[in-house]
Amino acid sequence: MVTVEDVRRLAATFPRSSEHLIRDRIKFRVGSIVYVAFSRDETLMGFAFPKEERAALVAAEPDKFLLPPESDLRFNWAVARLAVLDPDEMRELVLEAWRMVVPKKVYAAYVG
Repeated sequence: MVTVEDVRRLAATFPRSSEHLIRDRIKFRVGSIVYVAFSRDETLMGFAFPKEERAALVAAEPDKFLLPPESDLRFNWAVARLAVLDPDEMRELVLEAWRMVVPKKVYAAYVG
């Protein structure tokens, strides 16, 4: 099981990443772009994810992933249930979500 604190520790290592509390929800951003956000009860984690791959992600593991609310379907976004995510999956999802919102050179420097 993954917690908000696990994500917080990881996100703190990313250049240009910052944490914000917006309407009682913890969100991680680069500038004004949110790449990870938690539900108020901290059971769900929304994350940046390519729209064209989202349906396959949800179909492959519907107990773990779900589509975002209808109002957010226009965004590159997916949702995961924290209770069934393992730490390695969380690291991969959060890193890739951050990669989607930072300049390529910042990502390259981080992983290089």
